[in-house]
Amino acid sequence: MAMDFILEQVESPPAKSSRLIQLYQSSLGKKLISGVTGLGLVLFVTVHLAGNLTLLAGHRAFNQYARHLEELRPWLGIVELLLLVAVLVHGTVGVHIYWQKRQARPQGYERYTSAGAPSLQSLSSRNMIVTGLVLAGFLGLHLAHFKFGPTYPVEIDGVVTRDLARLVVDTFQRPGYTFGYVGVMVGLGLHLRHGVWSAFQSLGAMGMGIRSTAYTLGTGLALLLAVGFLGLPLAIYFGLVT
Repeated sequence: MAMDFILEQVESPPAKSSRLIQLYQSSLGKKLISGVTGLGLVLFVTVHLAGNLTLLAGHRAFNQYARHLEELRPWLGIVELLLLVAVLVHGTVGVHIYWQKRQARPQGYERYTSAGAPSLQSLSSRNMIVTGLVLAGFLGLHLAHFKFGPTYPVEIDGVVTRDLARLVVDTFQRPGYTFGYVGVMVGLGLHLRHGVWSAFQSLGAMGMGIRSTAYTLGTGLALLLAVGFLGLPLAIYFGLVT
């Protein structure tokens, strides 16, 4: 009898591990993970935009902001690691969700039509996988360029630091990079338009009573972020910010 009890203990899988695997394998679990990581990335994008806009106050203000960020290490490194994990998890789950939908309906629609107010189907929702993959690829290239690009020196308050403002201005004076960036930011707006609303829906924070309101707020946030990211590069390219 004692031996049977020991065997049952050995053969029983860890309850927590089993629940986590089951959660990920379920459609609801994937949407929950996608929603949490997606909202985390929206927070990063919002903070990143606020930092970018300090360049409107001049090179000194922007370089001081960049220097203060560097002074936050090693905490900054932890945030960067969490960002990388969030991007990888969000992207992986997104691909899995897309693949499951394709397997459930291997033949695509011949023509898209509105399914009515409850579905709120849009260009954004139908192209989440495309805009998501483009954004993930761009994010890696963009951050690598500004993290490991030219390190022009500049002195601020007697301390020699990196002139990141000059690198930003030099980069967005190049038409190829600037208008490629514009295209990606349009993709960001489309991705966020559906993503923000969908995240709240997946987290169960949205009843039918506020469904249309949440969709409108998601659209408004996507528009504000996309326009915010577009404004500075275009202002630099056309000589409004130097």
